[in-house]
Order: sequence, then structure tokens, then C-alpha cells
Amino acid sequence: MAATLAKHCDTPPFTDHKDLHNVIDATQLGDVPWQCFLVQYTGEHPEVVPPWMDDEFEVWYRDPREMAHNILANPTYKDEIDYVPFREYNALDDTCQWKDFMSGDWAWHQADTISKDPETCGSTLVPIILSSDKTTVSIGTGNNKYYPLYASIENVRNNVWRAHQDAVVIISFLAIPKTDKKYSKDDVFRIFHCQLFHSSLSAILSSLKPAMTEYEVVRCGDGHFRRIIYSLGPYVADYEEQLVLSCIVKHWCPKCIALRTDLDSGGVYHCHKHTDFMVNELHGDILWDECGLIGDFIPFMNDFPQADIHELLSFNLLHQLIKGAFKDHLVDWVAKYLKALHGTRRADKIMSNIDHTVAAVASFSGHDFKQWTGDDSKALMKVFLPAIEGHVPEDMVCAFHTLLEFCYLVRHNIFDIVVPTFSLPHQHLMTHYTDMIQLFGAPNGLCSSIMESKHIKVVKEPWRWLSKHNALGQMLVTNQHLDKLAASQLYPNDPRNPKDVPAASCPRHEGKLQVFNLAAATFYAPSDPSGIGSMRREHVCACPLWRNKYPRNDCVVICFFSFKHDWEVYSCVLIQWFNKIGDCADEDTGMWMDGSWNLAVIHIEMVYHAVHLIPVYGSEYIPHSLKFYHSYDSFHSFYVNKYADHHAFKIAS
Repeated sequence: MAATLAKHCDTPPFTDHKDLHNVIDATQLGDVPWQCFLVQYTGEHPEVVPPWMDDEFEVWYRDPREMAHNILANPTYKDEIDYVPFREYNALDDTCQWKDFMSGDWAWHQADTISKDPETCGSTLVPIILSSDKTTVSIGTGNNKYYPLYASIENVRNNVWRAHQDAVVIISFLAIPKTDKKYSKDDVFRIFHCQLFHSSLSAILSSLKPAMTEYEVVRCGDGHFRRIIYSLGPYVADYEEQLVLSCIVKHWCPKCIALRTDLDSGGVYHCHKHTDFMVNELHGDILWDECGLIGDFIPFMNDFPQADIHELLSFNLLHQLIKGAFKDHLVDWVAKYLKALHGTRRADKIMSNIDHTVAAVASFSGHDFKQWTGDDSKALMKVFLPAIEGHVPEDMVCAFHTLLEFCYLVRHNIFDIVVPTFSLPHQHLMTHYTDMIQLFGAPNGLCSSIMESKHIKVVKEPWRWLSKHNALGQMLVTNQHLDKLAASQLYPNDPRNPKDVPAASCPRHEGKLQVFNLAAATFYAPSDPSGIGSMRREHVCACPLWRNKYPRNDCVVICFFSFKHDWEVYSCVLIQWFNKIGDCADEDTGMWMDGSWNLAVIHIEMVYHAVHLIPVYGSEYIPHSLKFYHSYDSFHSFYVNKYADHHAFKIAS
């Protein structure tokens, strides 16, 4: 840059990287410094003291109160934030609907409590949402795990969450105590590990506690000053983390008192008072075996007013439905069923064919399903149903169909009522979704996938950028720099109005027919939990040679072209019409079927949505030479894949 600017007698804004870092360090905007406290075991020591009992564990954190101030003051969210609870009703039948968090009953109940106290009446409720999840950055080093804790305020609307903007911030790197393998299973170490987690959360969040009973005045992004009352809101975590948070034994429900041996029977909800009573009255062994409760440590929410961990454990679409109910249960169920019916060798051959049919699924509008891996459960669930048809009984296909319907329904933006019935811990938690939707609004605003996406910016990318010496310290500085830069950015508004540009000044081009291999469409997709304002962009390809390997023709578009007539350009599409088979969707899979086609030319504005077709494979094996780009030419009947994305699900349901 210096060499480029020298001929203009100018210099770069920064001398070198040190100068840049010094400027960022001096910036006050978005600056919330990192702090640290040490934690150590203080209980009784045995004769032979394990090393971990003498170790000190560092917990790095940033003041969550200051982070909440920054989010509230951010002008980016001034039109995407709710300061008061509200009720939303369907305009057609006047039924109550639940969407954003502040439309839920929990916010109403908290606001009622605030209004009854003369000292806090008229204050704005600001619920603090939390999420924690361990993440791995490198499998080639010893200390490769980090334990970030994220926070935000639930006044921000769901579409902002899903757009992965800066409404979610990291407030801590929690300690991960380690010990020798021979001590790792000791009850004392297990209890210390869990209590360390709860004690750390209590200390980190302590700055919020005074403003939970006495309001503070905060400047908001719209320029107004408001009285603020904080409250601990939903906690987003996977099942294993929920057990630690709620002090519940594995295989029991952290939400209700249903017996682990009969989760179908359900039960009333756990509550803080009931749990404390049971812990005080019953022996530890009875608590564990008959109640599924762990009385050895105290949940951190016990230190805060109006906070009940059992109530505030929220839905988790990623871990409960996609990874839990679908991948860890139903997909494994297919493998176990085939092995029990056919034996190991025959079952492996069938599973190999199922894997091949999944890999042979044609691409769809930017999604290469052929690239899915065993852990990519989201991609697998979109295409797995037709792959198993013919290999398993119809009842199993219907079970998959039912679960997929539920998975897509609960990811809608607006809800009336959903009433599922399932067993097993992950599936059983789905029975609580109706109540939780009424409490917290639509589940797509409270999913760990939103928090896990922060792992990339907060942990994984900084890890790759930095040296591995004192990596955590470098990550802390990097995150602080990124926050300051985000707060310091300018977004100038372009004053020009496109409507004011004279048409005569626009460039004109005359020539031969233009043929294109790619088109992009931006449209309003209210059923799709995508970016700000429910806007979505899709790329549809019609390419004779994709990546110099194979043709790529996304269904149903074959060729994009335009022509000019009487000085007017017409953008058109040459398409193949697929004709539906039957008058209703397939009963087992819930998907429509298509077959046979004919050609037509339509205006490009008539294209409503890209379509993904999956062949009706049947029970016959497909040849290994068949590739995904042969799919549309090799089969004559197809399922219209309603599970390709949320917009397709809405259209095809």
C-alpha cells in the first residue's frame, strides 16, 4: 500500500500491524475488557491428594451487564427489538400466535411481576439468554478444547438471531478441569467439575444481580433512555449440558418428573422449590435412583431472583431433533433393524446401497448433497427418506415422515399449537414444545446452531490465525479487537434514489441472443427462517460443464436466455414440465411424485421456486457407476423433495 500511495505523495493510514493494533486498543467503542478469576477445590483432602485438588483453574470473562448495554445501544437493532411484551393474533380467526420471544407468556409473567413493584413499575424487561458448549479446535495438540459461554438479550427479534449478526456475544471461556485418568471417574472430581461450572456462572453473572431488583437507566439504539430490569432468560444447551445445569441424572427428563423407565406417561414440571424440598428431605441414593435428581451441588440460578433452571431450559432444534431424534435414534434404528432382520453381512450391503442412493441425489440450488458426511445430519435428513423406502417396513418410513414433518413445522416463524407424543429423552423433550412455544415464542430463535456458528468467529478462526503459544490469551485479545472494529464501522447511506435516474441515461445493448448458465433470485420467503426481513437468495444453475467435470442442471431450469423485441428485452426460461403422479401426496413419505415431461418457454418472473427431485428408487440396488449428475436422466419418476428447505416445505405441504 505504501508503494502504491508513494507516487501520490500519500501514506497508508497505519505504519504496520503494531500501529493498527495500537489504534484499535485505544478505541473505546465496544470495549468490554476481559477479566479473570481463579477457582480451586476447597473441600476435604484425602491422605493421597490427587493433583487436581491443588490446581488453580482460570475463568476468563467479560462483564455481561456491559455487553447488554452495547447490544441495547446498537442502532442496527433499533427497528428489530421489542421493549415490551405483546400479544399477536391471527387476523383470520383471532387465535393467539407466538413468534418472537416477547410474544411469549414468560415475558408477560415477568413484566407482571415488575409492574407490581412500585420501585420497578414502568421498567423495560431485558431477559439475558445464555448458551454454553464445548468446542474442539485441533486434534493434533493436547489442550484442544475450549468452553465458550455466549449471551444476548431476548428483546432482539428472531430474524436478527438467524441472520447471525452480532446480537450474540461471547462473555466467557469457562474452565475445563483436567486430571489423571485414574482420578477422572472419582465422584469427588465429578462433583467438583459440575460445581465449578455452576459457581463460575454465578460469579460471571453477578454484575446483573443488582439491576434485577432495582432498575438502571440505559441508552437504547433508538436514542431513548429507558429504565431496565434484567432477568435470567432461557438457557440453550444440548441434552448433556442440560443435565448438568438442572442437576438431573442421565436418561431422565430435565423438564418434568416423568420416570426414565416410562417417559411416555409424562409428569408435572420440575420447579426450584420442589427440587430443593426433595434434596433436603431424601437421601442421595433415593434422589438418584427414584427421582433422577443429583443433590451434590447447587444450580447457579438459585443465586438469582425469579430464576428457575427447569423452566428456563429451552428447546434445542439442532441437538434434540436433528442430531438427537433423527440421527442418533432413527438413523441408527434403521441400521439395527436391518442387522436384526438380515444379519451383519446382508445389512452392511443394504446400508452401503442406502449410502450410495444418498450420494446419487441430484444437486439443488447451491446444495451439493453428494458432499454430506456422517456428521452432517441436516443434509442427510433432507434426502434420507426416499433412500430407505423399500428396504424397511412402511411403518418405519411413516415414523421418519412424521418426525421430519415435526422438525420442519417447529422451525416455522409463527405458531398456533403443536402437540407431539414421543418417548426416549430427546424425543420426550419434544412433548414439552407446545408449552415452551407458548412461553418463549418460535423455537427457531432459540437454537444452539445460532450459538455454535459463533464458534467459528470466536474460537476456530482466531485459533488458525494465531500462534499456539498462550492461545487463549491471544483469542481474548482478538475477540476484543473484533468487537471494537464492529462497533466502530460506518454505514454511509447512499442518498441517490434509483427511481430518479432517467431511463434514457441507462446503457443500451443490442446484439444476438444471450445464454446464461446461472441465475440468482432474491425473494420474500416468510416460511423460511433466513435473513433480515425473511429475504432469501437462491442460485439456480444450468451449466453444460460444472467445475470442468459434469453437467449441472438444477431442476426445473434447463436454459436461461433473453431476446429483444421492439427495443424491449425479454428474460425467458426454457423448462421441462414434470407432471404429477396421482391426486395426493404419497401416504408413507408425505411427498408428491412426478413423472413424464414436456418442453415450454416461460417468462423468468413466473419461476416461483427451485425444485429438488429425488428418484423413486424402490427396493432395487442402483449401480455404483451412477453419479448424482445422472439422476434426472436415469429415472422416470421422482419425489418432490419438500424437505429440501423450509420454503419448499411450506409450498409442497
